[in-house]
This record gives sequence, C-alpha cells and structure tokens, in this order.
Amino acid sequence: MAIFVRSASLIKYSDIARAVGIDPICKVREAGLDPVCLSAPDLRIPEAGLASVFQESVRSTELRSLGVRIGEAWRLSDFGAVSLYLQHQPTLRHVLAEVERYRHMLSDSVSIRVADFGEVSLVHVVLVTGRPDPGRDIVELTVGAVFNLIRGILGAQWKARGVYFAHAAPESMRFHRPFLGPNVEFDSEFDAIALTREELDRPNPLGDAALARYAKELLDLRLPSRPASITDEVRRAIHILLPQGQGAIERVGQRLGFAPRTLQRQLEQAGQSFSALVNEVRGELAMRYLGNRHHTVSDIANLVGFSEVSAFSRWFSGEFGKPPTRWRSDYFADVARDDVNEAH
Repeated sequence: MAIFVRSASLIKYSDIARAVGIDPICKVREAGLDPVCLSAPDLRIPEAGLASVFQESVRSTELRSLGVRIGEAWRLSDFGAVSLYLQHQPTLRHVLAEVERYRHMLSDSVSIRVADFGEVSLVHVVLVTGRPDPGRDIVELTVGAVFNLIRGILGAQWKARGVYFAHAAPESMRFHRPFLGPNVEFDSEFDAIALTREELDRPNPLGDAALARYAKELLDLRLPSRPASITDEVRRAIHILLPQGQGAIERVGQRLGFAPRTLQRQLEQAGQSFSALVNEVRGELAMRYLGNRHHTVSDIANLVGFSEVSAFSRWFSGEFGKPPTRWRSDYFADVARDDVNEAH
C-alpha cells in the first residue's frame, strides 16, 4: 500500500541539517523527492522517501538523534490546517481523538490509541509503514510531535509520567531527557506516552465550542475527507489490535463499525481477504519485533497471535525461508557489518 505523510517535518529537518553543514536539497533529491517539499509543509510525500532522507542524513555523527530533535521543534501549528480545530477541543482526550479522525490530512502512517489503566493513561503511537523497521528517527519524531501536542494543550509546565520506546537506547541521551524528561525508557513493548487520566480529561482552557465548530466547517470545506480504502483501514486496525491479542475479525470489525460478515464481504469486493491481511501484518510485525533484542522469540510469538512457539516457528519458516532465531542472528550480523563499514 502507498503510505504518504505531510512534508512539514522536512522543513524542520532542513534547518537542523544546514546547521551541521549538510545540504538538505541534495539529500531530498537522492531520496527521489522534489526539493520544493523543503519549503511547502502540506505536500503529501511517500513515507519511505522521508525515511530515506533521515537514514542517509544520520550517517553524519552530527545528526544523531535527528528524529527527537525535529520532534522537540514541533509545535501545535505544525499540524497544519487542523491546528485551530485541535486547539479548541474541550479536553486533551478529544484532541487525540480528532487527530485520529483527521489523520488523512496528517499522515497515513500514524495512529494514536488511548488506553486507561486506573488513574494512569497511555497514549500509544502506532506506525504503519510497510517496512519491517520504521526507523528510530521516524519513531522518535512522531512520539516527539505527539508529546509537544500534549504539552501545547496542557501547558509548558506539563511533565510526562513516562515516555516509552520499543527500540534500543541511543549511545547518548543528550537530546532525549532535556526534552522528554527523566522518565524515558527504551526496549519497551510499545511506543507510548504516559500521563494521568485527570490530565487527559481536564477541561482545556483554550477550548471554545463555537470556534471549534467554525474551524471544522472551514476544515471540511478546504480539505474534504479522503476516506482510506477498506483494505488500508483493516490493515491499520490489525497493526493496532494484533499485538494486544485482539486480531480476530470480530474485534477488527468492531473497531471499524462493521459486522464480521459485512467486513469480509467488503474485503472480497476489494479483492482481499481478512486472513491474507492478517498474514501480511503478522510478517511485518514479526520482523520488527525480531529486530529488537528485548523481545524473546516466545514473546514475539504471542505478540503476533500464536499460543505456541513451535507454531510460530513453522509459520515464520514458511514465510521467510528460515526459522526466526536464524533470521534474527542474520539480521544482527548484517547490522554489525553495516556499522563497521560506516566506521571506515
């Protein structure tokens, strides 16, 4: 599936790159993108192209932690046409729900899910990229942008209960802790931001129902909804629900507002099947988790919907031609080899 994102992050990337002597125009062209995206924030560009720009740029040691640095520079206004509408929502919970509702204007790649656990809530940030590894910088940029969105609503004094990343910790926390606070954890099971439930439901002092309605009217007039295909919506829902043990068609249908038979029929009309989509997403997630040393193969089997490791190993071998343990060892050998080549 084609996944597109707004070009706004490349404008901030451009400022950081130039500050360390990197030509952003050159990097953008190398990724097959039009340099105009360095000055126009609302262009839709391929997510893979953005990832390529970041990947090639961070080969320079001066641009380590590029993603979190862009996230730190993100402001509420950087959400573009939806910014005014978000600013006047009654609570942060409403803000996050509207980000999800209008994600077709922001990013095909990002989904936000809020989960309450007593007095604490987790804002999960889920990336659907079509690549086994979204990349550290893409993840940290997205989490950082959501973090600053929360701060924009709750105020500059707000501090997160915790910020969690599924990838491994960087060599230096020089940019992470001053921005995200002291409670940053890596090798987590998810990418998320923790805050109190009271903060999530606290009345927004900037909220104005009349202005929100006005902003929505302008928003819908200027940028009419471009609904995603049923295939893309189901694929996104599976990405979110499968690691929670809720990847059955009944739960996916419930999330999307369809009865299971109706959902299956719509997929068939689109030339797809639910089982094929589950298998596709399962493969993407399995490779993503295997690239994280924190997860055991047993953990991964459970996260992608297998109750037995042996069943997971048979399925993985059939899909990728080697058992998961072999795939993991080959993957980290390739990573080590790339690191040696970069060092020279």
